[in-house]
Amino acid sequence: MDPLPSDIRTIRNRSMLVAIALLCLAYISDSSHISDIEKVVQRGELVVLTLPGATTYFEDGDGKNGFEYVLAKAFADSLGVELKVTTKSTLPSLLLSVGGPQGDFAAANLVNTEDRGKSFKFSYPYHQVVQQLIYRAGDQKPKSLNQLKGDLAVIAGSSHSENLQQLRKQFPSLKWLEENDAEMSELIRQVHEGEISYTVTDSLAYDINRHIYPNTRKAFNVSAPQALAWVFPNHGDGTLLKAANQFLQQFTESGQLDAIKQQLFAQTKRFSAADSKQLGQLVSNRLPKFEAMFRQVAEKYDLDWHLVAAIAYQESHWNPRAKSPTGVRGLMMLTLDTAKEMGVTNRLDPAQSLEGGVAYFLKLKARLPERIQDPDRSLFALAAYNVGFGHLEDARILAVRNNKNPDVWVDVREHLPLLSKKKYYSTLKRGYARGNEPVIYVDNIQYYRSYLQLNSVSQQSNQKNTQDKERENWQPVTPDAL
Repeated sequence: MDPLPSDIRTIRNRSMLVAIALLCLAYISDSSHISDIEKVVQRGELVVLTLPGATTYFEDGDGKNGFEYVLAKAFADSLGVELKVTTKSTLPSLLLSVGGPQGDFAAANLVNTEDRGKSFKFSYPYHQVVQQLIYRAGDQKPKSLNQLKGDLAVIAGSSHSENLQQLRKQFPSLKWLEENDAEMSELIRQVHEGEISYTVTDSLAYDINRHIYPNTRKAFNVSAPQALAWVFPNHGDGTLLKAANQFLQQFTESGQLDAIKQQLFAQTKRFSAADSKQLGQLVSNRLPKFEAMFRQVAEKYDLDWHLVAAIAYQESHWNPRAKSPTGVRGLMMLTLDTAKEMGVTNRLDPAQSLEGGVAYFLKLKARLPERIQDPDRSLFALAAYNVGFGHLEDARILAVRNNKNPDVWVDVREHLPLLSKKKYYSTLKRGYARGNEPVIYVDNIQYYRSYLQLNSVSQQSNQKNTQDKERENWQPVTPDAL
C-alpha cells in the first residue's frame, strides 16, 4: 500500500506522466528531424529546376546535355544519388518552385542580384557573364542606352530587367518590353529576324547563339561581370547548400570545371559570320535531303546524328558528287583504297559513302587503346580519319617525349603540327605530314556539330513556342458560329 497521501500521489503520477510525454516527444523529434542533405541521400534523388535551352538543359543524340545539367549531374554523382530534372517554361515559375516539392535548387544561368538575395541563398559561383545589348547587323550600332531607336525586349523577372530598372535612373527615357514566356535564345532570334530591335542577354548565351543567328551583333556591355550560381531556398538548415559549395569549390580547384567548359564552350570562339551564314543556308537547303539518312546510320552505330552530319559537312558540304584534286570522292570523300576496304562499290552513292565513312571512323576509333575514353577517343579517331592513324600515333609519341599525356586530345593536338617540321618528323616512323590539317579538321567538326545541335534545340524551342501560341489563340466553336 502506498504510504503517501492521495493528493501527493496524484501530483507525483501527473509529474511522471508529463516526464514520460516529454521523453516521447523528444524521441519522436530526434528520430524525425533529419537534415536536408540526409533527405536527399535517403530518397536517392537530387531534384534540380532549370529552364530548357542551349546553355542550360536539352536532349540530343548523346542524351541529356547542357552546361547546367552536366554540372548538376556531377554534383548528384558526388552525393551518390540520381539526378532528376524538372523544367519550367518561365523564369518566375522556376524561382517560385525553388525549395518546394518540384525542386531542391535551381540551376539556370542565374546571377545573384539584390532583389533575389532577399528571397534566396546562392551557391559558390562557377562562371562569370556580363550583360550585353544586342542589335541587328545592318542597323545603326547604338553607343549608349539613350540612342536606342526601336523595341527593346527582355525576359520578365530577369536580372536584365532588374539591371535596366537601375539604369533608368541614369537614362530616364529608357523603356523596354518584358516577355514572360521568352528565353534568351528566343529573344536573340527575334533580333536576328528583325522582329525586335534590341535585347539584353548574357555573354554566354550570346556567344553560344550567335553562330545560328549571325545577323546579331553586340553593341556594348550594360553591366559589370556577374557570377552565375545555383539558387537555394531561404528556409531549411543549409546542409544541401553547404554540400553544393564544397562540391563546386573542389570541382573548380581540381580543374574538372574548366574541362567541362572547354568541352562545351570551346567552339564559341570559332565564329565567322560568313561561314555561319553559308552553313545556315545549307542547313535549310541541303540538309533536309540527307537528315533522315544521317539519323538512320547514327542510330545503327549508336552515334549522335549531329556528329555524323558534321563529318559529312566537313568532307563535302553534303555534296554527294564532290571530288578533290587527289581523287577522293563522294559525301564522305573516300579514297579508292578506303572505299575498297569498307566494301563501298560506288563512292557517288550517298548511302554507301555515308555507311562506309562512318564504319571507317568507328574502325579507327576501335584501334585506339581502351584506356582512352570519349570525348578524346572520338577526337583522336577524327584526326586519324584526316591524317592517317600512323601519323596520329607519331604525334602521340611526340607528346610522350615532351612529358605530355598521349591519351588526351588537348596535349596531342599541340604536337600534330610538329609533323611538318623536319626536326621532328625525321625521328618518327611515318615521316612528314601536314600536321596542321587534322587540328583544323577536328576543330571544324566540333564547331559544325555544336551548330547543328544548337539548331535542333532552337527548332524544338520555336516549335514549342508556336504550339503554345496556337493554344493561347484557340477558341472553341460555338453552335451560333456554325
